[in-house]
Amino acid sequence: MDVVPLPLPPIALARRVLACLDLTRLGEDDERARIEDLCESARLAPLPPAALCVYPEWVATVRRRLDRDGPAGVAVASVVNFPDGAADPARVARETRRAIAAGASEIDVVLPWRALCDGDEAAARAVIAACREACGARALMKVILESGELGTALGVRAASLLALDEGADFLKTSTGKARRGATPEAAQVMLESIAARGGGCGFKAAGGVRTLADAARYLELADATLGPDWATPRRFRIGASELLGELVRTLEAP
Repeated sequence: MDVVPLPLPPIALARRVLACLDLTRLGEDDERARIEDLCESARLAPLPPAALCVYPEWVATVRRRLDRDGPAGVAVASVVNFPDGAADPARVARETRRAIAAGASEIDVVLPWRALCDGDEAAARAVIAACREACGARALMKVILESGELGTALGVRAASLLALDEGADFLKTSTGKARRGATPEAAQVMLESIAARGGGCGFKAAGGVRTLADAARYLELADATLGPDWATPRRFRIGASELLGELVRTLEAP
């Protein structure tokens, strides 16, 4: 008889989610003050998030601030060919190298989903391969599938397997800029694809994850598919800066 795990108490759940949180600031009108606020949010949080994710032009600012004020152990992530997912390997390689040189240790690259949907798998592969080569061993490569635009579960599975074939360290649901972001249904397909390849790749839910209950759903899926010890910050992330306030209130409740 299978044992069904009991839900985590709110405080324990909030701690688990915060440790896996990628705090993100990817606004087209971002200014230095907003990036500094993002860093300050990480510093003041009850425990450190997993990463801060910003556009490449802000990587050096975030890296300096973390090195100066902490918290220690927080990664700096950045994005390339974002959010359009252009099928330009040279652009992706160039943006990746620049972001890493500035201090990024994680790169979120957008799978060219339009090319894939049009049947041009080679173009999609070329972009992810270019990013993989540019990252080398210096940075994790998180491949954004834009799952809401892929149409069907079969499309999500095909994109997942392509990214895994090309050396993805994480599969990520969405840019957060598309019409449809993360869904549990797409996440299930992505997690099953990861499991089928041995569970070494991580998973990141992003786009539409706004509450602790939303985050808990993705954790439950990961636990059920890959086991209760799999979803640690090394392999599981939530991209949802809007969630930070609820996490802090939960952890600081009397």
